[in-house]
Order: sequence, then C-alpha cells, then structure tokens
Amino acid sequence: MLHLETIDEAVAAEQLAKEMQYVDESKAREIEQELAQSKQQGYQPVTDEEWKAHHSLNLKFDLYVIPFCTLIYLFCGLDRANIGNAATDNFTQDLGMPATAINTATSWFIITYVPFMPITTYFGRRVGQPLFLGVAGFCWGILTLSQAFIKTEAQLIAIRLLVGFFESGFFSTAAAYISIFYPRFNLAFRISMFFFAYAISGGFGGLIAYGAFNISGSLYGWQYLFLIEGSLTILLALITPFWLPTSPGTAWFLTPAERHYAEKRMVMDSSENLADAHRISKRDILETLKDWKLWMMLPCAMITTMGPTGFTTFLPLVVKGLGYSGAMANLMSVPPYIAGACLVLLFCWSSDRHHERCIHIVIGLTIVIIGLALTVALPEEQVHARYGALIVLLAGTFIATPLNASWLAGNTPDPGKRALVLAFNGWGNIAQVFSSELFQSKYGPSYSFSMKVLLGLMILAFFGYSFVAITLRLVNRHRAKKVAQMTPQELEEENLSDTRVGDKKLTFVYGT
Repeated sequence: MLHLETIDEAVAAEQLAKEMQYVDESKAREIEQELAQSKQQGYQPVTDEEWKAHHSLNLKFDLYVIPFCTLIYLFCGLDRANIGNAATDNFTQDLGMPATAINTATSWFIITYVPFMPITTYFGRRVGQPLFLGVAGFCWGILTLSQAFIKTEAQLIAIRLLVGFFESGFFSTAAAYISIFYPRFNLAFRISMFFFAYAISGGFGGLIAYGAFNISGSLYGWQYLFLIEGSLTILLALITPFWLPTSPGTAWFLTPAERHYAEKRMVMDSSENLADAHRISKRDILETLKDWKLWMMLPCAMITTMGPTGFTTFLPLVVKGLGYSGAMANLMSVPPYIAGACLVLLFCWSSDRHHERCIHIVIGLTIVIIGLALTVALPEEQVHARYGALIVLLAGTFIATPLNASWLAGNTPDPGKRALVLAFNGWGNIAQVFSSELFQSKYGPSYSFSMKVLLGLMILAFFGYSFVAITLRLVNRHRAKKVAQMTPQELEEENLSDTRVGDKKLTFVYGT
C-alpha cells in the first residue's frame, strides 16, 4: 500500500513556537525552507514504492497524453505561421497583394486571438478540454486548408481572424489540462514540450514548405503548402476527443489502482485539486482579476513572447534577407529552430529538477540578448556570421514563455483560477501585433532596426522577471514570520477555512 501521509504542519508549527521567543530574519528563512518542503510546496513521494509508482505514472502520461497534445500544438504553430513560409514563394505577388499584406493579416489575427483567450478557455473547461481541443483544431484546420483558394487580401484577413478565434484558447486550455495530471514541479518540462513543438513547427514547416514548393502541378507551391498542413490538422483533430482522457481518474490507459493513485497525488499536491474538473466559479473569476502576480508578470510575458511569435512567422523572410533563395530560405530556417527546441527542453527539465523558475528565465533571456547584440553588431556582408547569431538568438527565444506559464501555474493551486490565469497570461500574445510591425519589409533585408528594438525590450524583461522573483521571496519571508507566531489551532484554522484560499493562505509558499 502506498504511503500517502503528509507533513503534520500543526505539530511542526508548535515545535517552532516553543523554540522561538521572537522572530528574526534567520529564523524566518528556516521556517520558509520548512514550509517549502511541506505539501504546500507540492507533492513529493516518500517511500521507494511511492517513488516507483510516481515515475511509472508520469511515464504513462508522458507516453499517452504529452505527445498527442504536443502534436496538436505543433500543427497549431504550423497553421499560425505558414503565411510566412508562403510569402517566400511569391504568395502576395501571385494574388496581386501588397508586400505588407502578410504583416496586416498577422496583426488582424491577434484581434481575435488575444481578447477571446479567457472566453474560449472558460468554454473549454466547461465542455471538457479534450472535446474543445478537437473541435477547435478541426475548425482552424478547415480554415488553413481554405487559404489555398483565397483571391483577395480581404479574404486572407477574414480567414486569419477566424483562425485567431479558434486558436485563441488552445495553449491556456492545453496547459491547464496538462496541469491536472502532473504535480507542480513535474510540470515545466511537460509544458516545455509545447514550446518544443512550437519551435520545431518552424523548422518542420520549413521542410514541408521546401517540399511543397518543389511539387510540379497545376497549383502554386503555397497552395500545396496550405492543403497539406490543413488536411493533417483536420485528421489529428478528429482523433483528439477519443484519445485524450478528461482527467487522471478516467484515463483509459491506467489500471484502477493507478487511477486512484493519480487522483490522490494531485490532491496531496494541492487540496484545491479536489474541485470539479469542469468548474469555474465566480470566485475564480474575481480572484483571477485581483491576482497581482498575473499583472506583474504579464508585461514580461508580452515582451518575451515577441521573440517566438515574431520569428516563427518572419524568420524565413529574415533568412531570405541574408541572401538565400525562397526555397533555400525555408530550409536554412530549420537549424535555428532545432537549437531553440533543444534548449527549451534542457532549461525546463533543469527548472523542474531544481524547483526554480526565475534564474532559468533570465539565463535564457541572456542568450537572447547575446544573439540580438551579435546580429546588430555584425556587418551585413558577414552573412554566415549573422546566420550564426540568429541560431544563438533562436536558441534562447523559446525558454521564457513555458517557464513563465509553469511559474504561474505552480503558484495558482486552484484548478479553475489556474485555467483563467493562464488564459489572461496569454494576452502576452498581443506582442505579435508589435512583432509583425517590427518585421515589415521596409526594415529589410537586414532588419537591424527590428533587432535593436527587441534587444532593448529583452533587457527590460530581464529586470522585470528579477523584480517579480524578489517580490515573491519577500512575501514568503513575511508569511514565514506570521506562521511562526501562530498557535497549532490557528494554523489548522488557516489551512481548513475559506477566509483565504489557494495561494492567499499564509502557509502557501510561492515558487521562485
């Protein structure tokens, strides 16, 4: 039988109270560390048997849930960014559109993508995430396929508006969905798989585009591109509701004992996980709107999102500006994405292993800053050196966003509020409006101005995330002092009452 006992925090607090006549800074640090090791900081197996069951369960979710969600997100990235690939095959010229049509369509995409995130996420949680992901994927797959037959810029904009709507709730819904299967410090690496998919979607899209543009037929190369990617998305979406379970307790690939343990460990990770899997209450909405962490981190998320959203769409154009041909520009965009995909996995794995978010984020931003600085400083005629700088830049550009989402998810124990927090955090994607303006053709072929602006913004994000971490540590220290002065009865009341909920409880320790 698995050992499922947790730390008796009331006894621990009573022992601390006996030892303390007053609370000083050093004692506060000790209390903070003790709380950080308790269940308030996430589920940790105790016995060898429990560790074995824990790893076995994670492995099954890693094999059945994560790859499928990752594959859907890969096609989400493909269908979002494929107009950038199409642009290298004379997409706008063939339809008689201005060169800025791609930038305009990208900006219009955001008009529905960003504002509808909380609404579609709420709806997805109400109907069940697997069904929502399947329906949304089917709809944007149909729209992607239909792009092969557009004739005017107005039709392109209309389709991009609809694609934005159906993709709007995908990431926050999928991230919230993943968070119901894994304890909080097993989460970042799994969410990073989405960004691994998003990163390789650029490279994979480049390979598909290279093949599509070399098809000999009655259609343009960019038409084959839209037809291929749209058809694959539709096929995958039709399978989704039947493959993905709605919760750990309904996973078709687990034994009854494994389902029971899967639910138990999530309750031990946070008692808030007892809540109805499909419920979002009025209190969840109000608590989300009042969550200071969300609004502190949103500007940072917005800045760091400019890298992934900008480069996944416009990297083929930037590479083409270095002197490579249309088809070759798509092929040469693959290595930077591979570098980005590998590094995001490495950093998120390390972040989970060390139970730390901020330092990993700022190191990732440092890599981006170095890449941008090299791109700006190197002379335009040094094509290969500037291409190498792009690889450095892309290597770091995907790191911050999944760690930002994991940081927020881990610090939001209530599942309903967590889904909404991730949805509102998705408003950072409004940065795509600015990134599409930064990569207008008038700044090409070198895009030096665009790189300089991004360099300044990434430095700002570096200090922004550092400020968030310092603030959270100060809050933890303040709470540790209060907990040390509480009686066992007060501590029990704090844990059981609804006066403060979720991360508002004094015994909750924020991850940094």
